[in-house]
Amino acid sequence: RQLGATDVTIPEIGFGTWAYTGGNAPLRMAVELGAVLIDTAELYDTEGDVGQAIQGIRDRVFLATKVSPHHYKRDALRKAADESLKRLGVDYIDLYQVHWWDPETPIEETLGTLNDLVRMGKIRYLGCSNFAAWQLAKALWTSDKLGLDKFVSIQLLYNMAQRGIEEEVFPLAENQGIGVIPYQVLMGGLLTGSYDVTKEPPKDSHMASRHAGGAKTRFWNERTFRLVDEVKKTAVQLGYEPTQISLAWCLSKSPITSVIVGSSRPEQITQNARSQEIRLPEETLERLNSL
Repeated sequence: RQLGATDVTIPEIGFGTWAYTGGNAPLRMAVELGAVLIDTAELYDTEGDVGQAIQGIRDRVFLATKVSPHHYKRDALRKAADESLKRLGVDYIDLYQVHWWDPETPIEETLGTLNDLVRMGKIRYLGCSNFAAWQLAKALWTSDKLGLDKFVSIQLLYNMAQRGIEEEVFPLAENQGIGVIPYQVLMGGLLTGSYDVTKEPPKDSHMASRHAGGAKTRFWNERTFRLVDEVKKTAVQLGYEPTQISLAWCLSKSPITSVIVGSSRPEQITQNARSQEIRLPEETLERLNSL
């Protein structure tokens, strides 16, 4: 799909590396299957792993990373970008995203520095993550006012249980030509359909890991599991996996450019990749939207 108002297209399923520990093979397999958007961040401590995995195939990868708020001031931001480039082992980053809004640093300073990095050829496109609609609107207005490169995408938490961004972010994104790239679309793994609300998650599962603490707090409840049951029923009826139904539902939303999904096993990667081919019937979408 087209990334916002740019002339570049990226795949509908992106490979997320938050808490990634799978080594090079799954990443390279994801690229072979078409997941040429790989998303990381300096905070994740996975940029080095990504850099190793894409050696020799850089030209096939749309590489996205993020910078943390304590690096938004001019000198710190330039240094952070250079350090990400070094860890990734690349000459440029396709999509450089500010990870959160920072009330301590003027947005003019951050955008001005990012604009300089684009002019220097170190970054192709700019994005943001975890911004409220008003924050994105202010950033876009500032870029217009000062003649700076604009954010072309926003990365946000979005799934069947948490749909607040539909109210303000979706309309803003469609109006301004911003690509929406959601994460946690599978609710930390609940939408795989492999968990039981009456039992603790298996010790070797993602939901039992320290990385999934926030997702477990947010989604491990009876209401969410009722939603998961409906997704599982839909999957059986249509002959797909619950994960595929969830991703296809997400991709049915017009402002969404790509969804970020983490995987560590080959079968997960293959299953996720096939979600791009699914077009859910209208009556199915209406039922899922009403959950």
